[in-house]
Amino acid sequence: MEKGDKLAIHCYKHNGKIDRISGEAIVLDITDDYIVCANNRVKLTENDGRSHRTKEAAILFFYKKEWFNILAQLKKYGLFYYCNIASPYVIDGNIIKYIDYDLDLRIFPDGSFKVLDKNEYKYHKMAMKYSEEIDIIVQDSLNRLIKMKENKDIPFQKEIIEKYFDIYKDIVAEKENNSNI
Repeated sequence: MEKGDKLAIHCYKHNGKIDRISGEAIVLDITDDYIVCANNRVKLTENDGRSHRTKEAAILFFYKKEWFNILAQLKKYGLFYYCNIASPYVIDGNIIKYIDYDLDLRIFPDGSFKVLDKNEYKYHKMAMKYSEEIDIIVQDSLNRLIKMKENKDIPFQKEIIEKYFDIYKDIVAEKENNSNI
């Protein structure tokens, strides 16, 4: 895998069933701790077969050891973050795969935030029999995300997101120029 490669994104639930498939994301950066990808108006297909397109560009951070992934959404009215509590990713061919553990952290442009899907987490914890270890990891990961946001750690810095968005636009433009040759 290298910068400019295209990857699909598959989100699973704890029981092994696919929950969501996301169309292509372009690899922007690969570090020891995470990979950064981006997409724009990408098609999402839900587990019931319904599909829709996202409305904006997003910069995505997938972590090798952390139990979350982070989407920075570049909306017309500001930078939003949608953070999924999820297993570390694995790469299978040209697909990023991870297990979603329901809880999400939504961060708004003014810095305020909200924890989402608490009831879904409680339900799936019981229905899918999450272990005590998983429960501890999920709660610790949520707390770690909130701390990262408060400390303005990467990726919670607007200039970092803007830098990656510029890289994304450059890669897309280069690919378009090469396809026109």
